Amino acid sequence: MSKPDHSIDQRLLDSAKEEFLANGFEKASLKIICENAGITTGALYKRYTGKEELFNAVVAETLSALNDFVAAKTQVDEKFLSDNELIAAWDMGEPVMMGWYRFLYAQKDGFFLLIRCSAGTRYADFQHDWVDNMTGKTYNYFLEAYKRGLAHTEISRKEMHILLTAFWATIYEPFIHGYTWDEIVAHCKIVCNLFNWNRVLGFEELG
Repeated sequence: MSKPDHSIDQRLLDSAKEEFLANGFEKASLKIICENAGITTGALYKRYTGKEELFNAVVAETLSALNDFVAAKTQVDEKFLSDNELIAAWDMGEPVMMGWYRFLYAQKDGFFLLIRCSAGTRYADFQHDWVDNMTGKTYNYFLEAYKRGLAHTEISRKEMHILLTAFWATIYEPFIHGYTWDEIVAHCKIVCNLFNWNRVLGFEELG
């Protein structure tokens, strides 16, 4: 009795990632994916119902990492933060921003697939959906600061979504344009000078 070839699974995912990165989901060829993985289409369909489920499997690890990273940053209820901690939550200086860029660069292939190659999948609106998700928690932080009299600019949730869309575009774009790590480091310095959330939200310095 022959033993199952467990190497197929990783070869298939590696081949699929390569094809999706090169051509995007819609133009990607299952035939080419199978040929490059050295498997039959039958072997593929034993594992996945079709191209979209295969794409979902390729980006699953990145999505899990993204969700875990955000959860770790937002696990504390804003109501239990001190005034100083609530203001510090808006610090997007270089150390904080570099943390984001290091994390995303480690996930760059999966991140690129989500933001650039996912048309035709459930993640086609990933950029908008990601910002909308971030807006929910971020706006709660703002409302708490405003309620305490720490922030003095009136901002609606819709306005916050627009501001975060602009902010996240500066994070997406280096990956879309294939920046090297050195280019990202230089870009980060520029972005930190571009966005000053304390000024935008009208925070006052605490002693």
